[in-house]
Amino acid sequence: MIGVAIAGTGFGQKVHIPGFQAHPLTEIVAVYHRDINKAKAIAAANNILYARDTIADILSIPEVQAVSISTPPFLHYEMAKTVLQAGKHLLLEKPVTLNVSEAKKLYQLAKDKGAIATVDFEFRFVPGWQLFSELLSADYVGKLRLIRIDWLGSSRADTSRPWNWYSSQDKGGGALGSLGSHAFDYIYWLFGPVRRLNAYLSTAISARVDPASGELKPVDTDDNCLLSLELADGTPCQVTISAVVQASRTHWVEVYGDRGTLVLGSENQKDYIHGFRVWGSQLGKPLTEIEIPNRLMFPQHYTDGRISAFIRVIDQWVKGIESQQQTVPSLQQGVYSQLLMDLSHKSHETTSWVDVPSLDSYLES
Repeated sequence: MIGVAIAGTGFGQKVHIPGFQAHPLTEIVAVYHRDINKAKAIAAANNILYARDTIADILSIPEVQAVSISTPPFLHYEMAKTVLQAGKHLLLEKPVTLNVSEAKKLYQLAKDKGAIATVDFEFRFVPGWQLFSELLSADYVGKLRLIRIDWLGSSRADTSRPWNWYSSQDKGGGALGSLGSHAFDYIYWLFGPVRRLNAYLSTAISARVDPASGELKPVDTDDNCLLSLELADGTPCQVTISAVVQASRTHWVEVYGDRGTLVLGSENQKDYIHGFRVWGSQLGKPLTEIEIPNRLMFPQHYTDGRISAFIRVIDQWVKGIESQQQTVPSLQQGVYSQLLMDLSHKSHETTSWVDVPSLDSYLES
């Protein structure tokens, strides 16, 4: 049984705590919150032994072998660095840091300490996505000609939603960080590396009410992202991301090749993990749904669908800890996702295409 501490009690309470409690090989032994009274309340509500208000205190608990961090992005680097320096294993939410330089330092530190570090890129573990990956690997579409990705949601569409860290670029907010970080990871997983990119980022809702003052406060993060990518094999890939639209086609991936077409999509507005279906067609045939095999399906469903995929992320992490072999997705994939986000900001600021170095050459530089 691996003793885990939870740092981050928003997403942490909704997904991380139930996920770790459901996994047969993990036990939550401690919870962190900067307010000790809140830490104690969360610990009591979830039958967790220890409550602490500093990461150092968490790490001093002998039963803590690993730490799961789901705090806002601006807190990730210092917390993760402290965890890794203590030689503890790490599960980190995305975006992993505020910039790729920090991400690279964490990657190197985990390597030096022999810590198993995993990033919560959960789409790799969703049944429809796994089938989609298998079909691509089996050359269902043949030589790639065009990839189109639309990820359209309404989580920030309400103008009365108050200002918080998501509204601040300095704190790691924005749609590129919350959604683009995932998209960059699954593009790399499904299609390989990116050669160059061009990004246009915009803010539809430019001010929100600050709950502390009641005044309008400027929003400097993106809520729309238009991305053009050229993959290393030359394939063009168009990505549209929005957090401020009402759309029926919430998350759609279309792949066109010289032999066929594959489509992955979900219209599930309430649950961004469940509801994905896969369609395919080969030359001269109509687009038809391809059934997801039982071997890929989640064994159990939860009210919050994100828990199902997160348990599979935990499973990878646990396998890595038990075998002392780094598994995927790791901080290496976290670095690449962050690199593409940083270069997207650079492209937007310079209104130009930006070349993307290979992951290996960047990590070695």
